[in-house]
Amino acid sequence: MKELLRTVIEPLIRHPEELLIEEEKRGREVVLSVHAHAEDIGRVIGRGGRRAHAIRAVLKAKGAMDGKRVTVDIIS
Repeated sequence: MKELLRTVIEPLIRHPEELLIEEEKRGREVVLSVHAHAEDIGRVIGRGGRRAHAIRAVLKAKGAMDGKRVTVDIIS
């Protein structure tokens, strides 16, 4: 999950070296926390949150295929 999220986000940002993704597993639930350079947070979220919504949809779909519930938190 973590690598899929990194693959989706890295092309969108200007400071990929500062991208940190933490993965916490709690049974069937997976929580992914995204920490990025302050300049890049807006790029990850997108206008009106559209990009963040799309990223979450992709990860939730992958999680459903694996029998997991996935939450993506974008932390500024």
